Amino acid sequence: MSDPERTAAPVDYAPVRAAYDTVADDYAARLPDTRAEAPLDLAMLDHFAATVSASGAGAVLDAGCGAGRISRYLADRGCAVTGVDLSPGMVAAAQRAHADIAFTVGSIADLPYPDDSFDGVLLWYSTIHTPPEQLGPVFREAARVLRSGGHLLVAFQSGSGTRDVSPAYRRLGHDVELHRYLTTADEVVPLLEAVGMSETCRLVRSAHGHEADQQTVLLARAG
Repeated sequence: MSDPERTAAPVDYAPVRAAYDTVADDYAARLPDTRAEAPLDLAMLDHFAATVSASGAGAVLDAGCGAGRISRYLADRGCAVTGVDLSPGMVAAAQRAHADIAFTVGSIADLPYPDDSFDGVLLWYSTIHTPPEQLGPVFREAARVLRSGGHLLVAFQSGSGTRDVSPAYRRLGHDVELHRYLTTADEVVPLLEAVGMSETCRLVRSAHGHEADQQTVLLARAG
């Protein structure tokens, strides 16, 4: 990951889509809101919402929105939120729970929106199933749909290596294969800079509760 311009083969997201389609209803029931977030995480989301609303119309893309719980949080803070997720099952759950927000199916690596569409893009733990060396296209897409001066907020588990998260879902009766990849702020920031964004704020906190890893939240500005 030392070269942020390095190209890599496209990620095969089909297994990720299949896994989240399988667990969508359980996921939505167990994580209906932001109760899993630490106060520092919510502070970063609050700052993002306020910053985006102050700098534009407050149009935010929740890219990798899952069942829409963070979309709801941002909408309740005045943002005009659109959600997109790879999993049709997750999008269906989001639509049921939050009928006033627009959700659609799509990949964070190939967003179904025109250039310069949003004042803010949120990648809230939605990059974690992409290998670190293949994150470039994801951030290029985020930069493409951001308006000049817009803001990106990205959150992920910090560290190195891979975690198998399949056992957690198997305990709920779901036979899925799902892994997440760890990376660091110092590795991600050059990727953001390579697509014309600059870091404006960084939170790195220790694990709490049932978390196994440090957590990072980065705020960056386009243009």
